[in-house]
Amino acid sequence: MTRPRVRYEKKDHVAHVTLDRPEVLNAMDVRTHEELADVWDDVEADDDVRVAVLAGAGDRAFSVGQDLKERAELNRRGTPPTTFGSRGQPGHPRLTDRFTLTKPVIARVHGYALGGGFELALACDLIIASDAAVFGLPEVRLGLVPGAGGAFRLIRQLPQKVAMGHLLTGRRMDAATALRFGLVNEVVPVERLDGCVREWTADLVRSAPLSVRALKQAAMASVDMPLEGAFTAEYAWEERRRRSADAVEGPRAFAEKRDPIWTGR
Repeated sequence: MTRPRVRYEKKDHVAHVTLDRPEVLNAMDVRTHEELADVWDDVEADDDVRVAVLAGAGDRAFSVGQDLKERAELNRRGTPPTTFGSRGQPGHPRLTDRFTLTKPVIARVHGYALGGGFELALACDLIIASDAAVFGLPEVRLGLVPGAGGAFRLIRQLPQKVAMGHLLTGRRMDAATALRFGLVNEVVPVERLDGCVREWTADLVRSAPLSVRALKQAAMASVDMPLEGAFTAEYAWEERRRRSADAVEGPRAFAEKRDPIWTGR
């Protein structure tokens, strides 16, 4: 029996999602995408989960992206080549084009985050990296394109010339450079990586869950809106938040000088 490609655990409002193919640097095959789809469905549906942490097993890579040996075999069988997005592919919608996920996702990156692995990290809301992290989109050197959003997210998250330089050459980027350009939230020595991730998850769990979901939805939906339109647009999770018990609980707890008790309702 083939072991699972993804480890999934939930504890204290945090979902831990680990790509578990360290022997191939957590390269993602068809089965990995199928398992991840079920995981993200559960993360969104379980109201006890407030944040997810995505990591790669082993000490060498977050993920090196698409399993190219599998892709070569699929090509040999005549399977059509992929393009932008995951429509019609196993695991659709993947995290990289799952635009309605309202829970925050943190990428814990150590070692290589290349190709689809980098794209997976770019699709997360926060990236916490070790000082040994290496990022890159090498697809152009392989006759491919970064179809899981790398072409679109990198140009939005970096200065244009910097993004184009990496997209068109496949050059790699070290953790210090990623931090300098604001592509990651923090860079720490590897021995501090898990502790740093725990600090971020603790802050997120302390935050009101409906406020977090409302803010993520509103911020991401408004990116391409005119500012005036962003103020008047409707956001479903903000409607739920402002009518919730939590919206009353927060100010009450402050006035009573105690920690709020969030119900998510």
